[in-house]
Amino acid sequence: MSGPVTVTERIVPMDVLRGFALLGILAMNIQSFAMPAAAYDNPTAYGDLTGANFLVWVLSHVLADQKFISIFSMLFGAGIVLMWQRAETSGRNPARLHYRRVVWMILFGLLHAHLLWEGDILYTYGMCGLFLYLFRRKGPATLLITALVLAAAGSMIPLGTGLFGFRNLPSEALVEFQEEWQPSRQTIDEEIAAFRGSWIDQMSYRIPNAIYVQMVMFPMFYFWKSSSLMLLGMALFKLGAFAAQWSRRRYMVLVGLGLFVGIPAVVLGVLQNLARNWDVRYSFFLGGFYNYWGSYLVALGWVGLIMLWCQGLLISPLKERMAAVGRMAFSNYILQTLICTTIFYGHGLGYFGSVPRTGQILIVFAIYAMQLAIAPLWLRHFQLGPLEWLWRSLTYGKRPPFLRVA
Repeated sequence: MSGPVTVTERIVPMDVLRGFALLGILAMNIQSFAMPAAAYDNPTAYGDLTGANFLVWVLSHVLADQKFISIFSMLFGAGIVLMWQRAETSGRNPARLHYRRVVWMILFGLLHAHLLWEGDILYTYGMCGLFLYLFRRKGPATLLITALVLAAAGSMIPLGTGLFGFRNLPSEALVEFQEEWQPSRQTIDEEIAAFRGSWIDQMSYRIPNAIYVQMVMFPMFYFWKSSSLMLLGMALFKLGAFAAQWSRRRYMVLVGLGLFVGIPAVVLGVLQNLARNWDVRYSFFLGGFYNYWGSYLVALGWVGLIMLWCQGLLISPLKERMAAVGRMAFSNYILQTLICTTIFYGHGLGYFGSVPRTGQILIVFAIYAMQLAIAPLWLRHFQLGPLEWLWRSLTYGKRPPFLRVA
């Protein structure tokens, strides 16, 4: 077949895993929607961090921060291989389809970041996809080695800067780092006022932040880890890991790595930051080293757990709903942005900066329930999510069926 993947051709465990990852990402993104930007990396920068709020932050950091986005990145890499295989089988030009797909993704990402929310990930995925297509034919061993090299390179940048860079920084630069890590009350108030203002008022923060992410953070940090995870996903897809084809023992090994190696590493990083009182000279660069590597293992642990769930013979309504969310991941991702910006930004309810972490996680659970309910209902009547239909129409140059025929 020469068109997009049909319902009967889908790899259901991949859909379930994608839906699980998409929902999990919101547990971290909610902080960017609801609070000043500095609070994402430095939880002491804004908001209460005691009692239940501290517990919510710790659990989110240990179990979700960089873990679910890592799974999503792996699945994007797997999707590159899957699309290439199908295009070659059908006799179409796989390179043309791939590059049309990622160029449109870059455009969607630019619009998302500059018009709605600067925390967009689509731009990063599209830019990495321009490069990673070159690895589509490589074997799992080559992909795994290259993924490890890119991951190591990505970790060396902040590590090297933290160990050696601060020694040579002028005092003005140190003050700038401190202000970014622990903003003054005036800076915080200005950011809150901007995001509680109109859509136009928000642009004064959103556009500079989006440009900074795309022009500075992407080449320095995001490219390396995202690319390494996509290559890891390519390898795991070729090994059958995402189709629930491994033995239970092999998936249990992944769960064990996440539970007994990954989580302790992340917790150790939290303890190190707490012991240093989130001091900028340590935490700005070195403090994230444990979670950087630990997130790979915890993400693999989640993969193992979901694949074991998919191997179960019992048909679970929750599993079916999760797969439906995964089939509409693009639409659901943007829907999360629309819901959260409406709740927190000034063009909606204007709760930016006023909802504690405990309230944020309750909003997350409410959005989970809504998306798990709506996605299967939508797919009873439509073949695809609305943005999936648009993206595939642009990629393939023809409109796939949208309405489901009874």
